[in-house]
Amino acid sequence: MGTPSAVIFDVGNVLFDWQPRKLYERLIEDDQALDAFLANVVTKDWHFQHDAGRPFAETSAELASAHPEHAELIQAWGPRFNETLEDPVPGMPEIVRALDAAGVPLFAITNFSGEFWRAWAPLHAELFDRFRDILVSGDEKLVKPDPAIYALALGRFGLEGPDAVFVDDSAANIDGANAAGIHGVLFTSAEDFRAELVRLGLLA
Repeated sequence: MGTPSAVIFDVGNVLFDWQPRKLYERLIEDDQALDAFLANVVTKDWHFQHDAGRPFAETSAELASAHPEHAELIQAWGPRFNETLEDPVPGMPEIVRALDAAGVPLFAITNFSGEFWRAWAPLHAELFDRFRDILVSGDEKLVKPDPAIYALALGRFGLEGPDAVFVDDSAANIDGANAAGIHGVLFTSAEDFRAELVRLGLLA
């Protein structure tokens, strides 16, 4: 395998901390009720439909029909989704800036609703404007770790698998990247990721 020359990032829980609890702890005072709501109503499986391209208007209507007592809380997910992604992962914006300053081509593959992405990403243009291209699953109706999303990304980014390092917090997504010939790095911390980039010669 060749030496990678580009870096492909995941976004949620790699560049920005994604925590739905941050939104709903502002709306539900009782901790037990909050835990139950997150575990049984606005679940990650339910939200995954948005990443796969389903509109929030459809998914929220379905969920509110199943849980009418929570209709108002469910409806808050869409317009207030930005509140689930307020904080950068410590040390990661600095790594993006350092790679950019070193001339390393930057890309991203993110499982993210297209409609939510367009409402949130412009708030962080200082960071994302450094990326040459970002593939958003909801717009493509393909989600990691589907092999097709890696093939699409490599083709669109103009890369061969060995050209790229891909960092993600999901082991399944890393396995998918490795199967596509990409050098996958399971994200644990900015410190560990920086050390791997130094090892690969992408950062000094």
